[in-house]
Amino acid sequence: MGKRILFTGGSGKAGKHAIEYLIAQGHRVLNVDLVPLELDGVETMIADITDSGQMFNVMTSYADWDEMELGTGVPEFDAVVHFAAVPRILLNPDNETFRVNTIGTYNVIEAAVKLGIKKVIIASSETTYGICFSDGRVNPKSFPLEEDYDVDPMDSYGLSKVVNEHTARAFQRRSGIDIYALRIGNVIEPHEYDRFPDFFVNPEQRRRNAFCYIDARDLGQIVDRCLAKDGLGYQVFNAGNDTNTAIIPSADLVKQFFAGTPITRTLGEHEALFSNRKIREMLGFVEEHNWRKYVKT
Repeated sequence: MGKRILFTGGSGKAGKHAIEYLIAQGHRVLNVDLVPLELDGVETMIADITDSGQMFNVMTSYADWDEMELGTGVPEFDAVVHFAAVPRILLNPDNETFRVNTIGTYNVIEAAVKLGIKKVIIASSETTYGICFSDGRVNPKSFPLEEDYDVDPMDSYGLSKVVNEHTARAFQRRSGIDIYALRIGNVIEPHEYDRFPDFFVNPEQRRRNAFCYIDARDLGQIVDRCLAKDGLGYQVFNAGNDTNTAIIPSADLVKQFFAGTPITRTLGEHEALFSNRKIREMLGFVEEHNWRKYVKT
């Protein structure tokens, strides 16, 4: 049976595909963003996540006109999925990126908890591992990158995501509800597979992403599996696909591009350095969109 979901940031690159997937699974979604989402069956409430009052208001709003016809008041949301954010560095001043992302996440989670919504899923990021937006060529402490890693970004965006994870953990301790943070990898839309042949010729350009990717449609599946899995409390999950955006075996990628970085366990031949083992084991994630279905090597 479908859930009633409030989704912030659904007009963005990742959010629009996730919402499309959720709609296909029978969920009812209200999008909250600064710009509309042009998708049949989904209304967009224009609202600012940095305004606490607006977040309380949208979480007590109708999702569309038909809900008013019942005459029973505004239905409750079953879950909040929070993707809205300044999406990377170098778009806004660093302090504004940090302000929007941290205050916005606090406001969204606070409103959800105080209104009695029992499930919150937030978008964290691969950047928390401290490679993507670091100054200079930085090696991680070890591979594969897994959720128990001591995250250590040096940029405003990655730092905002670390703070958001701590905010989520604090609210989960306070409320006892389920709050899951998705460390989302580099999002690849279907049309972007045209770029992969160049990745194979020039693999260095993928180093800052630790060669990871998440197909936007598979991200939708991950969100849906988070909605279906109750009782986990506070959790952090890497949201990535099974393999790297490279044709070089994983162990060789480490030797060639991250020389001296220890490997803490045996890796599969092409197993992602940004590991999705936890979502496979705990959520039952099975990728549907491995890049090899769309790209010839």
